[in-house]
Amino acid sequence: MINRYEVFEISKIWSEASRFEYYLEVEIAHLRSLEETGLVPKGTAEKLRSAKINPERIAEIEKTTGHDVIAFCTSVTEQFAPEEGRFFHFGITSSDVIDTAHSLLFRDSMTIIEKDIEALSAALKKQAQDTSDLLCIGRSHGIHAEAMVFGQKFLSFLSELKRREHDWKEAKHELTGQLSGAVGNYTVVTPELEESTLKKLGLKVEAVSTQVIPRDRYAKVISIGALMSSLFDRMATEFRLLQHSDVDELREGFSKGQKGSSTMPHKKNPISSENIAGLSRVLRSHITPALENCALWHERDISHSSVERMMLPDHFGLLSYVLRRMKNVVENLVIDREKIEAKVESNEKIYSSYVLHQLIQNNPQAKREDLYEAVQGAFFKSKTKDELKQNLVTDLDGRKLKHESAKWIDFKFLKAHYLEQFKKIEKRI
Repeated sequence: MINRYEVFEISKIWSEASRFEYYLEVEIAHLRSLEETGLVPKGTAEKLRSAKINPERIAEIEKTTGHDVIAFCTSVTEQFAPEEGRFFHFGITSSDVIDTAHSLLFRDSMTIIEKDIEALSAALKKQAQDTSDLLCIGRSHGIHAEAMVFGQKFLSFLSELKRREHDWKEAKHELTGQLSGAVGNYTVVTPELEESTLKKLGLKVEAVSTQVIPRDRYAKVISIGALMSSLFDRMATEFRLLQHSDVDELREGFSKGQKGSSTMPHKKNPISSENIAGLSRVLRSHITPALENCALWHERDISHSSVERMMLPDHFGLLSYVLRRMKNVVENLVIDREKIEAKVESNEKIYSSYVLHQLIQNNPQAKREDLYEAVQGAFFKSKTKDELKQNLVTDLDGRKLKHESAKWIDFKFLKAHYLEQFKKIEKRI
């Protein structure tokens, strides 16, 4: 992770020194289980728990061994007498340690990100509440469509984020470990011993491991992160479009001393949303290697290893960074309430659907196609609400249609209607 996008808590978890500490945690839990069976002398785990992790020494040994877990084990056992260190890594293989440690790394990273999700959820909920009385123009195909409550935009984002939060917590709850030996065949360690160790670590047992935990589990976590990034991109795109000069309904917060352009002092650009849109692409790009890591040779190979060394810390780190930056964007949005509502109040087009459906209700003998054509004609040639009311009277009365168009084309009536519907939607979240 480059410093610019670093979240310290995540980087610390995935640092070299920390990673080996997690390896040691797995090894010590395994030793404790071995002690309980009588295979290992009492006190062995406690003694070896005092081992010092020295990444430089591990790297030095790896230059000879070409194997980081062997280098790790050697760096630990060389700190003790042979009779004390001989049971370290007893009956297990490298992937038992790496993959089980990975699940612990996942869990701690996911716990941090859970809090980030909750913080963004709170920011979205507050914005939804603060704009629950604001009517705006809804758009489809980028074109003015009908009126809606501005807060519904935030409710939509919140609803999607809640779905991802559920997925995230469920995936965290399902994290597994393994201590099943060279090809998952329990040559030395038994399934009972494996269960005992994983219980100590707070992990579920992988039902059938093949020396590695199946990588579909990793892909699932990455896919949830990728889905979350699509939400961030959707939010960022909406904020960027609404800050567009020709729309100009909101803008990102602009801090004291901030500059928008090196040459144009008037500029206030949506740089955070643009940054988030770009980083969301990086997060989504992780899904392809995560899926490709699922197909390993026979019981295992290590083609996944190099990918995961880069992808996993980057994915968790970027996810946390983007969540925090998006929270800041949402909290500091400057929303031009007067301009937003003025666009609705002055726009005669937004009533067409309501008028059409009132006519359908009140004219049972008329064809829908005829009613649609009549309303369309009136709206196409009207430039103001007064013109529209007149055209509706001329066009529709000539067809002997029952209507009260003047009553329907009323901003206060329409606003009250949409605010009432919004309150019902809000209760669902």
